[in-house]
This record gives sequence, structure tokens and C-alpha cells, in this order.
Amino acid sequence: MFENLSERLEKSFKILKGQGKITEINVAETLKEVRRSLLDADVNYKIAKEFTNTVKERALGMDVLTAVKPGQMMVKIVHDELIQLMGGTNVDINIKGNPAVILMSGLQGSGKTTFSGKLANLLKTKRGKHPLLVACDVYRPAAIEQLKVLGEQIGVPVYSEVGNNDPVKIALNAVKEARATGKDVVIVDTAGRLAIDEQMMNEIAAIKKAIEPEETLFVVDSMTGQDAVNTAKEFNDRLNFDGVILTKLDGDTRGGAALSIRTVVNKPIKFVGTGEKLEALDVFHPDRMADRILGMGDIVSLVEKAQEQFDAEEAKKLQKKIAKNQFNFNDFLSQIQQIKKMGNIKDLASMIPGVGKALKDVDIDDDAFKGVEAIIHSMTPAERENPELLNGSRRKRIATGSGTTIQDVNRLLKQFDESKKMMRMLSKGGKMMGKAPMKRR
Repeated sequence: MFENLSERLEKSFKILKGQGKITEINVAETLKEVRRSLLDADVNYKIAKEFTNTVKERALGMDVLTAVKPGQMMVKIVHDELIQLMGGTNVDINIKGNPAVILMSGLQGSGKTTFSGKLANLLKTKRGKHPLLVACDVYRPAAIEQLKVLGEQIGVPVYSEVGNNDPVKIALNAVKEARATGKDVVIVDTAGRLAIDEQMMNEIAAIKKAIEPEETLFVVDSMTGQDAVNTAKEFNDRLNFDGVILTKLDGDTRGGAALSIRTVVNKPIKFVGTGEKLEALDVFHPDRMADRILGMGDIVSLVEKAQEQFDAEEAKKLQKKIAKNQFNFNDFLSQIQQIKKMGNIKDLASMIPGVGKALKDVDIDDDAFKGVEAIIHSMTPAERENPELLNGSRRKRIATGSGTTIQDVNRLLKQFDESKKMMRMLSKGGKMMGKAPMKRR
């Protein structure tokens, strides 16, 4: 995400490289390029102009410390202003009602139904909630079926009424059902259209009036750029929604919607969709997004994703196995599964400072572990438990069974041995450090 914008901004800051101080001339040259970068990213012209004017005022009004170079100072100012442009701080979703009712709005194809499933999954797994999904798109049978499939995948019930074409009544009945069955969050998926029309607007306004939701969310495809911003304004004028959801942000290399939408509707971006998997949903943090736009990575989000998959009890067991040199292919496969659950591999790598730029032109398949998994799955239980059993004939059988070559199998075994040695060294180091633990502040 934001690859084009990040690259253009980096080039614009190079104008100040080697300059001894910030002057009106070199600031003007730099900001001219910054404004072009924003416009190329499909940011609204007025917003781009106001942004660069604000940066210019701040830059010319600051005395650059001798320890800080002008280019570094400009990056800091742009970083701070990007944070403000995207809302300043993250705003959480309101789920305080009993039940808390969340109403989805947006055009057809924006990703409302998929997001409804993702949100239900997030609230269930990370917030300890008991959600109920509601199918109020009575015009597309496929939408009701899609919601049921998503609900089944995440273990969340879906409320629908066969033969009832009144979405207002369906929504009201669903809220009653939630109260009767002890569900504490109701997520109402509504109908969309290919374009904004009066019938759609009247219908969703009627649903909102009837169920009085704690949250009305506008879901928009970030890849539609400036059109997304214009659509958001029209929806907000009619619905006065509480927050924006940007879907398909992983496929948007420009980022114009994320940078413009907050200013136009004055409503916070609450979540961003970063992939097709049901776990691919992130809380929107303006400061972290600014870090990523400027190529600074996002270590905090990366650590959070790792912690979500971290099982303290399993980690203890694994540490003991490593210390006893008993780490095997079952453990190796388990570690791969945990990494995969964290999300898109390239997206995760881009959170490490400097790595995103290095991987810009590298195509990392989401199924990067597919070959490795196939090889491990082609081993017998005994072979996974005892890798030393893998002689030449066994390796040949595994290669045939996994659709790979003996060279691929040998390469994996070599990598496994190296990983095993490295983990054992780290485990010994951890024990040594454990004798003199660092004091916590």
C-alpha cells in the first residue's frame, strides 16, 4: 500500500539533501514536489494545497537544530501533518449498547458483507463479544448466502427472514432476537447499489431511524480513490455516519482516499481491510499509517500481530524442546501456521523499517509456504517426529508425494537444521541472560 506515494515523497525530500539550512526557496521546491506526489496519489487538490501550505508555514517558522539536517526536519514536519490529515488519533468503535447495534452502509461492491464478517470475527475473538450478523440485503440472494457462509466460517449466527422483503422489519426483529438470545452486538448488513440513488438512501435512512444504532459505518473501496471521497460525502450528508471503513487498502498503491476522506467528511477512519482473509482487518492508527507512508515501517503493529498469535503455554513447551534438541517438523509446521495467521507476508515485511522499499518490486506470493507445507505433509508421523530418519530413499518418496524435487527436500532439510541450531543457541543465550534479568522500569 502507498508504494507510489512513498516513492514520490522520498524523491521530494532529496531536494533538501546537502542543504545547510531551510530557506523559502528550497522549501518551495520541496513542497512543489510534495504537492505533485499527493495529487498523483489522487488526493483532493484543495486538501493537497492546504497540506503543503501548512507544512510551509511550520518549516519556515522553525529554527533547525544544528544536530538535525533540513531534510530530516522536513520529513518530521510532513510526518506530523500527515497524522493530523488522517485524524490525529485512532477512534475506537462504540459497542456499549445492550445489544450494541452497528449499521453498515456503502455502495455495492465496496466490501460491506465481507467487512461485516471480519468485524464480527474481530469482536468475537479479540473483544470477547457475542455478535449476531443480520442479512438486510433483500435484493441479492447471493448477499444473504455470502453472509451465512462467512458466519459459518467464524462461528457467528446469521439472522435472515426468507420471504420478507422489508429490511426495516428484518432489522427490528433481529435486534429483538439478539436480546432474546443474549447477543451483545448486532451487525446489520444492508443493500448497496452500483451508484447512489434515492431509493437506497431512503431505505437505509429508514433502517437507521428504526433501530437507532450505536454506530453507523460507511464502507468504501479505497481503490476508487477520489470517487470514494465524493461518495463518502453524499452518504454522510444523508446518514451522518460515525466512521469510515477503507477496504482493499492492500491493493491501493496510491492512498488518496485514506489521505482525503477525513478532511472531507470530518469523520474518523476506524478500520482498514488489508486482504481477503477474515483476520485481515486492522484498527486504523493515523500515526502508524504516516510511518508507513514515509517508509519508516510499523514495528508496533507487527509486534501486536505477533502477540495475537502468541500462546505462552505453547511457547514454554517449545522452549523446552529446543533446549533438549527435540525440535521437529511438527513444531516447524506449527510455527509456519502462526506466521500465516498474522496476514499477508509482503505486508508484514513492509512493517519493518527499510524492508518495504527493498521489496517494492519483489513478488511475494501469499502461498510462499505452500511447497514447504507440501513436503512436511508428505512425511510420515515418525519422520516428522524424527527428522534423522530421512535417508535418500525416504527423501525421494517425499519429493514425489509433494510434487517437488529431491533438491527442494534437501534444501528444506538444510534450512531446518540451520534453524534448529540457531534456536538452540538463542535458547542457551536466554538461559544465561535469565541469571541476571534486566530491571523493568
